[in-house]
Amino acid sequence: MSSAPGKLLPRPEIFDFQGVSMTRFFTDNWENVQNFQAKPGDILVATYPKAGNTWVSYILDLLYFGQTERQTIPIFERVPLLELTSPGFGSGKDAVDKLPTSPRVIKTHLPVQFVPKSFWEQNCRIIYVARNAKDNVVSYFHFDRMNRMQPEPGGWSSYVHRFMEGKLMFGSWYDHVNGWWKKKQTYPNLHYVFYEDLVEDTGREIEKLCCFLGLSRSDEEKKRIIDRSQFDNMKKDDMVNYSSIAVMDFKISPFMRKGKVGDWRNHFSEAQSLQFDEDYRKKMTDVTLQFRCDI
Repeated sequence: MSSAPGKLLPRPEIFDFQGVSMTRFFTDNWENVQNFQAKPGDILVATYPKAGNTWVSYILDLLYFGQTERQTIPIFERVPLLELTSPGFGSGKDAVDKLPTSPRVIKTHLPVQFVPKSFWEQNCRIIYVARNAKDNVVSYFHFDRMNRMQPEPGGWSSYVHRFMEGKLMFGSWYDHVNGWWKKKQTYPNLHYVFYEDLVEDTGREIEKLCCFLGLSRSDEEKKRIIDRSQFDNMKKDDMVNYSSIAVMDFKISPFMRKGKVGDWRNHFSEAQSLQFDEDYRKKMTDVTLQFRCDI
């Protein structure tokens, strides 16, 4: 996977694809992605963008493969993004097909209705990570500013409105988190994780992951994983922080920016926050799905 040609890419246009906002980098290889053949041992890490996918992918990589020579391979090659296809990056599906590991850990940002059906047929274990809407939109805004593979973000105020309207890449956050939450009720092999819980107590959440995956690791190993997966350590690790990708301009913003809960307070005006909250109440009608905007 070469990242060099990235600088030449013009920013993509966003369009409606089967009711979800997408760009050609995620639809050009659609049929092949939909026909992807999952294996029973595969683990799929699913999130709306900027909700903790890299974090959980890295934790899983450490849980399964530890301190091996894999640590010299960028995380986006160890855990490929299934639906990605673009010049310079090739096909995420092909990268997954070539993974030498067992289990294969696979990343996706697809809403639940777009997940290739073989994952359900093979009863694969799926981990979904959800982040509160306000912090999620802030993180996504800074990501879109620095990543030329994303559509032009425009200003903060219009960006928040587009988030509320579901007009950002991978569509509506509300549909995404709700769709996966609903799936969890009927698909027992789905573990739903909250980003805020991970920030609050990483060790506790790693314990739950081990339980879900049927893994047993020594206290010493778990301590090592907790330490390595701390935000500041990941941010400094060039194999995890995406600093080798040319399409991402770290002068604008790092890929890993703050990793905190509550940073939305530094971005939302009082009026924006009130408007957002009102819109949120209309869309988040399932009382069993509750997020925390502060911890």
